[in-house]
Amino acid sequence: MKFLLDGLQVYFPYPYVYSEQLKYMRELKRALDVAFAPGVSTTAKGHCMLEMPTGTGKTVALLSLITSYQLAHPTVGKLMYCTRTVPEMTKCVGELKRVIEYRVKELGPEGGNVLACCLSSRRNMCIHERVMAEADREQVDAACRKRTAPWVREKVAERAKAGVRVDEVEEACTYFEAFERVGTDAAIPMGIYGLDDLKKLGKEKGWCPYFLTRHCINLADVIVYNYQYLLDPKIATMVSRELESDSIVVFDEAHNIDNVCIEALSITLDKRMLDTSLANIDNLKRQVSNLKESDRRRLTDEYERLVRGLAGTGALGGVGGVGVGVG
Repeated sequence: MKFLLDGLQVYFPYPYVYSEQLKYMRELKRALDVAFAPGVSTTAKGHCMLEMPTGTGKTVALLSLITSYQLAHPTVGKLMYCTRTVPEMTKCVGELKRVIEYRVKELGPEGGNVLACCLSSRRNMCIHERVMAEADREQVDAACRKRTAPWVREKVAERAKAGVRVDEVEEACTYFEAFERVGTDAAIPMGIYGLDDLKKLGKEKGWCPYFLTRHCINLADVIVYNYQYLLDPKIATMVSRELESDSIVVFDEAHNIDNVCIEALSITLDKRMLDTSLANIDNLKRQVSNLKESDRRRLTDEYERLVRGLAGTGALGGVGGVGVGVG
């Protein structure tokens, strides 16, 4: 159904709307009106916190209202929908597909002129067989970085000059290399892409879904990703730093935010890690000391050779003996 809500045409993909959903959407619209009012800083106003009972259609109400608001106000930034888990991400994408499909029925093809994509960890997006075979997220991340590191790519480039194909370089990732060759020209058709959709597209194009999505989030109208991509400074500086300041940010299940922030800014240490760190520091001190001693000996040898050479040519003014001391 479609209906007017305080002057906004809302496209809602179900035949009826609960009173709770209507109240939720009205309060959300008020927050957006305040945030995007002319002359109002979006960093100062427009925040809101809403709660609905479980099972009353919070997600579809939110997506229907915000995407309708974006349609009516083209200058409004992208929607960044943050979830805690992959199932929550999948649910959000499913509801968004319903919303846009209904809008297409009402408005025709132009109603579907939306690009939405999910971004998750490499473990959930990788399509490289050897990397996918790793046991856990950390190992998957490490295996991916080994294949996309600059020195590995330099090796790939050198072997390519010698006529070696990328798929014949064991350390390389053919999907990443194919995506890098396309670069900023990499684009995907308008549509709503969940994790499985992106992996399928990656296999069809031969592109890495993870890095493709990281590129496309700057072009997307809707981004669905994990809290950490916005809250964890180590991750956010790589992924979210170029996103518009006038974006609409939604934290689903927002009561988890404090735990996510604590986790992102905390580190767990045990005695074994501390002992290992101390051993590594001692080893590093020995290596630095050895390097200093090696440099000292090399400098002494060079100095003595220089003095002997000068003495042999008489450039030292007839000095009968030369003493060398290096402190």
